[in-house]
Amino acid sequence: MSTINKITFTALFAGLTAAGSFAAIPMGPVPFTLQNLFALLGGLVLGPVLGAAAVGLFLIAGIIGAPVFANNAAGFAQLLGPTGGYLFGYLLGAAVAGLIAGSPRSGITIPLWRLVVAVIAGFLVVYVPGLIRLRIALDAGWARTFAVGFFPFLIGDAIKAVAAVLIAPRLRRFMGNRE
Repeated sequence: MSTINKITFTALFAGLTAAGSFAAIPMGPVPFTLQNLFALLGGLVLGPVLGAAAVGLFLIAGIIGAPVFANNAAGFAQLLGPTGGYLFGYLLGAAVAGLIAGSPRSGITIPLWRLVVAVIAGFLVVYVPGLIRLRIALDAGWARTFAVGFFPFLIGDAIKAVAAVLIAPRLRRFMGNRE
């Protein structure tokens, strides 16, 4: 893939991750958004380096003041709030999903089971720093942390995982044809 295509698709997935904040549904200290779907999809489609770069670009945009975080929030302080761990987790999740799925290559189709493992691992990796930071921000125990930052999102994230597994192969073929 040419350098211009790499830059373009990395920026596209950064933009999609930012756009995922517009679907924010308030659910306590952590809103439901589509940002984790697009972050992980970036890793699945672009591979670990460019997928993580897309999330990194999204995070930098938010840190310097672009209202790309949930509820039109921006600034470095968002990384220190209740959702900061999830934002950092997007970066790790994209990298992990991309490592497991591998970078797209022309003519190579990834097995469905590998995409499923990549998505599940990616979501779990998003949750680890998210829950740790949420617990600190809430100054609460693990039971409350899981009650507000994990359990309410399981069904929605399962639906997003299925969507990512269904969408990723087509986008990967498209990316592979751009080599």
